[in-house]
Amino acid sequence: MRILIYLLLLFSSALFINCKGGNAGSQQPNDEEHVFVVSIVDNAAELKEYLSYHERVWPEVEAGFRKAGYQRIALYRFDKLIVMTVRVPAGSDLGKMGEIAESYSPKCAEWNALMNTYQQGVHGTAKGQKWAETTLFYEFKSK
Repeated sequence: MRILIYLLLLFSSALFINCKGGNAGSQQPNDEEHVFVVSIVDNAAELKEYLSYHERVWPEVEAGFRKAGYQRIALYRFDKLIVMTVRVPAGSDLGKMGEIAESYSPKCAEWNALMNTYQQGVHGTAKGQKWAETTLFYEFKSK
């Protein structure tokens, strides 16, 4: 049942991010959307802390995202599963972008280290791996 819920969530996210307008914003022809998943530690107090931090993301972190060239980053949650969508210019090197964002300010590295304490890999990730990129397996387009 849990796997079915995860698949439904991923399917819903894939459909949602391909919609134009609404909270998803409009994707430019030269943008790429990447979808990642991670689990949050199984502790209600820590989950509350994690969500609270994201209500007030440190300004240096968002400035680092801008400097690196991210177009949009959005987080969605179901229970302990976090889904992150990342929109970047087509052909972007996500690893390099992450390095640029984190090097913007010591606060960016501090943020990443702090968030890392709340995260754990989903089933099937390598030991020590937290975030896993998903694979699009269905897409509907009206045109």
